[in-house]
Amino acid sequence: MKIAVVKESRDGEARVALVPELVAKLTGLGYDVALEPGAGWSAQYADDAYVTAGASLDADALSGADLVLSVQPLTSRQVRTLRPGAATISFLPPAQSLETVAERRDLQITSFAMELVPRISRAQSMDALSSQALVAGYRCAIVAASRLRRFFPLNMTAAGTVPPAEVVVLGAGVAGLQAIATSKRLGAVVRAYDVRAAAAEEIRSMGAVAIELDLETLEGAGGYAREMTEDRAARQRDLLAPYIAAADALITTAAVPGRRAPLLVTAAMVEQMKPGSVVVDLAAETGGNVEGAVAGSVVQVGGAQIWGAANVPSQMPGPASKLYAQNLVNIVTLMTTDGAFAPDFADEIVAGTCVTHAGEVTNQATRETLEGPRE
Repeated sequence: MKIAVVKESRDGEARVALVPELVAKLTGLGYDVALEPGAGWSAQYADDAYVTAGASLDADALSGADLVLSVQPLTSRQVRTLRPGAATISFLPPAQSLETVAERRDLQITSFAMELVPRISRAQSMDALSSQALVAGYRCAIVAASRLRRFFPLNMTAAGTVPPAEVVVLGAGVAGLQAIATSKRLGAVVRAYDVRAAAAEEIRSMGAVAIELDLETLEGAGGYAREMTEDRAARQRDLLAPYIAAADALITTAAVPGRRAPLLVTAAMVEQMKPGSVVVDLAAETGGNVEGAVAGSVVQVGGAQIWGAANVPSQMPGPASKLYAQNLVNIVTLMTTDGAFAPDFADEIVAGTCVTHAGEVTNQATRETLEGPRE
């Protein structure tokens, strides 16, 4: 059976779905791996490395493919070159890709969305959201340090003492914890807050100070935070304001899957920050945690600059691709039986990740949005 790996076509996407060192994992399962020339170039993986690892280069890799691996969803033109019954695995935010989902349904394409991998212990090695959040959290701390025109660490010299930078991180999921850890390694004093009660101990384990507010916690399904009411959000902003005003750098990473990012920081709060302060909003692409943040741009608010994140994992395409490729290899291995791609739809990981199969939309929430509830 043939696996095709495509060269990403979306603007700004530098990752690749397979790295040379993992080709042997797939050929060892019995697959032929075909790669579009230049697919790994932006992630600094040369074509020759793939060939040496056992893949073939083919400008028409999609032709006859049984399974296609990519980072971003295939374009409509690419999907229409696939045979009915072929499968794709990629990021595919179903709620934001209804036309894409409908097209795949009508073309009899089986599609799996990496965003939908269930948050269970057995699926941790396939959790691409977490692996890419790890990269994004690290990158956010590096951006904050590079844009802040002062030292992160304490410096004691004959000329005097330079105090460490004060960093506040909002959101302590995978990205937030990595931002905390990286900021600490760079020597900053870090304070962090998350609406989930369990996060406080994780924050402290990273060497940061957990900000404790007199508010009810918001534990949600799958380890995520659940959405908060506007009244609670307003009270939270009031209580966080003094911490943010005292910060040299603010990093926000809070997100609710499938929904707009919660507004944690208003423009008025940013205006209270010190001149030269830096704000890094990882959630800018989904509405932003910080009022005024623009994905892919730097905006000046008062004396602070707000860096709006845009496809942050792609800004470190080599390590991001390696982690994502391992997630893909693990899920392909799960769906392989005797050298053939044969997903077991009774498996909760397979069923939970599948969006379309055999002319049907299998993801319930997406199906109801597209077709309405079934009787």
